[in-house]
Parts: sequence; C-alpha cells; structure tokens
Amino acid sequence: MADRSKPRRGSMGFSPRKRAIRQFGRIGAWPESDASEIRIQGFAGWKAGMTHVLVRDNNPNSPSARQEVRKAVTVVETPPMSVLAVRGYSMTPYGMQTAGEAWAKSETDPDGLTPRLANQTRGERDMEEGRKPAKRGGRIPRRGGSTEEAIEALKNSDLCEVRLIVCTQPSLVKSITSKTPEIMEVALVGGDNAAKLDWAEDRLGGTVSLEDVYESGQEVDVVGVTKGKGWQGSIKRWGIKLLSHKNSKRRRQGGNMGDFGTRYVRKTIRQAGQVGYHQRTELNKKILRISQPEDSEITPAGGFLNYGEVSNPYMLIQGSLPGPSKRMLRFRDAIRPRPAKGDVEITYVSTSSKQGA
Repeated sequence: MADRSKPRRGSMGFSPRKRAIRQFGRIGAWPESDASEIRIQGFAGWKAGMTHVLVRDNNPNSPSARQEVRKAVTVVETPPMSVLAVRGYSMTPYGMQTAGEAWAKSETDPDGLTPRLANQTRGERDMEEGRKPAKRGGRIPRRGGSTEEAIEALKNSDLCEVRLIVCTQPSLVKSITSKTPEIMEVALVGGDNAAKLDWAEDRLGGTVSLEDVYESGQEVDVVGVTKGKGWQGSIKRWGIKLLSHKNSKRRRQGGNMGDFGTRYVRKTIRQAGQVGYHQRTELNKKILRISQPEDSEITPAGGFLNYGEVSNPYMLIQGSLPGPSKRMLRFRDAIRPRPAKGDVEITYVSTSSKQGA
C-alpha cells in the first residue's frame, strides 16, 4: 500500500501568523556596501497589476540563449518621494540610537523647524484655523533650532550611520483613495558620514525620483503585505488531510490535538487562524524597465483591473509581488545579491485588455 504521509505544509518560521500592523512593509536591515558614490538604498511605489513581456535571453549558458522568452511582470507606479529630514545614529552600549536629525525648511516654518502640522497639537491647529478644538490629540515634541544648526550638530557628533526621512506623494497617484503621505526611513550608502550629511543637506525639501536610486537590470528586495484572507480553518491554512467520511463529528479539522499526559495543546499543532495580511520579503526581484508613461505606454486597454491608469514613472519587475493592487510596496538593495546576468532587452510589452475591454 502506498505511503499516505506527506511533509507538513507551512513553515513554522513565519509564526505567529498575525495580521500586519500597517499596510506597508517595514525594513529592519539594510545591506552594507563599499561604494564611493552616495545614493539612496530604498524606494516605494504602488502595485498596479501584472502583464507579460517578451525578453531576449542574454544568458549564454541558457538553452534559449538569444531567443525571445515570455516573462510575467508586475507593474509598480513610483512617483517621486519628498525628502523631509536627515537623521544620524550613534553607537551606544545599548545598540544604535538616534543622535539627532535636521528637518527641511517649509513655507510656514522658515527657521527650519519641523513642519507646522507636526509641530502643533491638534487643538492648536484647530484654534488657529478658527475651528472648535478637538477633544483629543497627542502632542509631538517640538524640535528647536534651524536646519543649519542641526546639520552642524550632526557633523560634530560621533555618528555610525546616516539615513534619510522621506515620504510618499499619494496625491500624484489617481488610483489611490488615501492622500495621506507615508513617512519612512531609507539608508544612505557611499562616502563618509560628513559627505552624506552634505549630500542630504542639498536635497532637503526636494524630491528623489526612481531613476536616482535604481536602474534597469538591477535586482532588489521587495517588502510588502500579502492579500488578507481573514480567519480560515486548518485545511486551508495548513493544508492538512481531510478526515475519513466515517468520522463521527467533523472532517475539516485535525484528528488529534495532543496527548493526555501534558494536558495542553502545543503551538506546533495546526489550527485555524488568520490567513494572509502578513509582511513578506521577496528576495532578488529583477527590474526589467524603468520608464515614463509618455515614453512607453504601459496601461492596458480599459486600465488595470481594480487600479486604472498609470500616470507616473513606473518600473517592470519580473515575477509576482506580494499584496493586491493599490498596495504600497517598499524596495531596498538586494541583501543577498547574485552575479549579474547581462543587460535586459525587452522586445514586446503586452497592453491588451486584462478585463475584456
């Protein structure tokens, strides 16, 4: 008789399978580099949908060398990101901690303090604009001093790392309902800390585009939150075997929850729970193209399903990415890079309708 056993499905390394705290991923580690040119190591964009392309196989060792091969690609809309501040870190006995930060000047804050909306309580803003003060509103600590003074203080500090505080511009994306910018931190690479501070000071208050960060043919890591599927049973969640039809109670459950001796259920027992809406990182995803919509049309006939048109700079990434359409994805330099395999030559991009239009 054939063996009815099979390996378990679902890695315990991802446990506990809880819902993500926020809709966009959080990057906890940035790769080290000895590059001399200063550049940003991360970016963010919104997933529009998928299509397919024909790519020339430039790998000489491939059986399909110099032939056109069909690849599935994901389209990610990536408008420029605003540079809000530069932050310095110093090493302490308790690890890396913030040494200081310098925020960009704004029209409402010519002295270089934090932006007005982040520098006041909700009640202060309401009274200034002639509205009734709100009952609740947490106070954000004020940061004094000008931008020049803050930069000079950072240069005089013993820093171990310099990073940028940037935010997205969802107001430029037509398909996104929320227009609240998401503030995040990205790492800087290249040069020493003094050069990084000078580089960041020149760009405070400006924007950074995707072409300033990545180029075609480069591999990146993609951090996103998967599509949520809610509370599901153990059959769908773990892929366990259905019980026999002769079972007296139910079939879609585990047959045994443990022994009588320990009198508790171990955490390794496969039970029902949350499925999806987890943060996941896809390693070494290849960028096939970085372009403008007017240079090369990418929106299919009738628009992307559940998204619409792409009106900002975009990039084509080989393969699938986590999350549904309209979900924000974060990118970073590959933390486990692989050898380069030559340039990318796209011969055809499909713009046929994805919804029968």
